[in-house]
Amino acid sequence: MKTQIKKNEKVILTIKKHWFVLLNPIIATLFMLIIALLSDYYSEFGKFYLIVVGLPVVWLIYNVLDRNTNLWAVTNLRIIDEYGVFSNNTKETPLDKINNVSYRQPLLGRIFNYGDVQIQSAAESGSTLHKMVERPKVLKDTITQYQERYKQEQIKEQAQSLAKAMGEQKPSAGFDISEELTKLHELKEKGIITEDDFQKGKDKILNN
Repeated sequence: MKTQIKKNEKVILTIKKHWFVLLNPIIATLFMLIIALLSDYYSEFGKFYLIVVGLPVVWLIYNVLDRNTNLWAVTNLRIIDEYGVFSNNTKETPLDKINNVSYRQPLLGRIFNYGDVQIQSAAESGSTLHKMVERPKVLKDTITQYQERYKQEQIKEQAQSLAKAMGEQKPSAGFDISEELTKLHELKEKGIITEDDFQKGKDKILNN
């Protein structure tokens, strides 16, 4: 992977195109090669077939390079899409910008484990369809799992900031005890703070 990883970021999963993308160029190359070998080299069309066989070979080489350079990486912060044979291109989607992830597999896709993955996001890219992806369900489930983890981390950080602010703030005329207790109770219900943390925070609010 060519994209530089940020601090506190780790790569969870790396996915490429399925090897099925090489099937058509391989068949075309073998077909033309067989015709060239069976033809009379000294005949009118013998040399022509040897020249033409080079076209599917180029096509095959291009697809091999494309499969090796086209990948999707899921990290704990974002999705990275790298592509391009003759140029380096990267598209990134933060996990908190993703609205929905879905996949579909044809009959052969179920047998050989490939399919199309669609990612809908609030970023500039909008909806993106990735075709012929290997292990599409694994990609979809990994994105969903770490998207939820990312949201929980964001909520936890907000809760810690709130707790710190509550510990530093002084009593004021605009201090709403009921509102602060409600916020604290919601944090406990979500499992972000423990029962002890809730009681300590409640006592501090009531004392204020």
